[in-house]
Amino acid sequence: TPAQSLNISTRLRVDVGDKVMIAGFIITGNVPKPVVLRGMGPSLVGSGLPAASLLQNPLIELHGSNGALITSNDNWKDTQRAQIEGTIYEPTDDRESVIVATLPPAAYTVILKGVGGTTGIGLVEVYDNNQALDSALANISTRGFVKTGDEVMIGGFVLGGNNNPTRIAVRALGPSLSNFGLANVLADPT
Repeated sequence: TPAQSLNISTRLRVDVGDKVMIAGFIITGNVPKPVVLRGMGPSLVGSGLPAASLLQNPLIELHGSNGALITSNDNWKDTQRAQIEGTIYEPTDDRESVIVATLPPAAYTVILKGVGGTTGIGLVEVYDNNQALDSALANISTRGFVKTGDEVMIGGFVLGGNNNPTRIAVRALGPSLSNFGLANVLADPT
C-alpha cells in the first residue's frame, strides 16, 4: 500500500485580489478525514525571513467542492482554541490561523489572504490528523503569484505511514493555466 501524506505545505507571497494564495486538496477513501489547516505568516521569521516581508495577519478560509465557504479563521485563539492549544499545531504567534475539521472524501480549497488587504509571504499547511483511517490526503495544488528571491513558490510534503517507496508526481504549471481563463501566467515554470 502507498504511504499516506502526513503534511503538505506551500510558501508564497500572498497578495490581494486574484493574487491571494489558493490551495486545493483532495481527500480520497471511504470515511471522513480529520485534518488541520494552518495559515502562517509572522512565525516564518524563525526560518530566516525578514519580519517586514511576512504576512502579518493571515486569514484562512476552507471551501467545499462547490465553492461554498465551510469555515474560516483569523486568529487561532478566537475559535477552536481548546482543540489546538498544547498540540503540535499550535502556532507561536496568536495572529496566525488554524482550522481543525473532519471532512468527507471530496475536493476542497483553502484560501490564504491578509486581514484588511495586507500582503506578505505566507504559508498554507494541510495535516492528516489520523493516518489510521481508510481515507487519505491524495493531492494538493497551489495557485499563487510567483515572483523571485524570497517570493518564489516553495512546496513541501512529508510522506509517512509505512516504509515502502511511494510514487509521486510533482508538476509546475504556467502556460496551460490560460486555458482556465487566467492571465499573466508564468511563461516558463521550473
